[in-house]
Amino acid sequence: MKRVTKQRVVVQRLFEQAKRPLSPVEVYEQARYELRAISLATIYRTLKTLVDEGVLVPVSLPGLPDRYETRGCADHHHHHFHCDGCGKVFDIPGCGLHTESPLPLGFAVHRHEVVLYGACRDCRTNA
Repeated sequence: MKRVTKQRVVVQRLFEQAKRPLSPVEVYEQARYELRAISLATIYRTLKTLVDEGVLVPVSLPGLPDRYETRGCADHHHHHFHCDGCGKVFDIPGCGLHTESPLPLGFAVHRHEVVLYGACRDCRTNA
């Protein structure tokens, strides 16, 4: 049985509104607007609970701390864009990658991950 807490409700709503992967620090900074006394430790515990329950899934990017996104986002194949300026991660819908290049004999592709790096719209505008 899920225990519904104010913290859980706020964290889930932040992910639904963001529509992109969020880091624990981003969640913490945004949650503090509604729950001033919330701690980063509470954010980590809440994220772990939501992952354990299948509400959120981790997004692992090479060399970066995990972000999290809703199960609904993760259910559709997509890639991610990491902004080098602000550090935010965005979903890139769909997949333009075609694996038409020949693989070594006997190889079979089962899945792939692509991460794009650059500047988001806000960082390009503010540069």
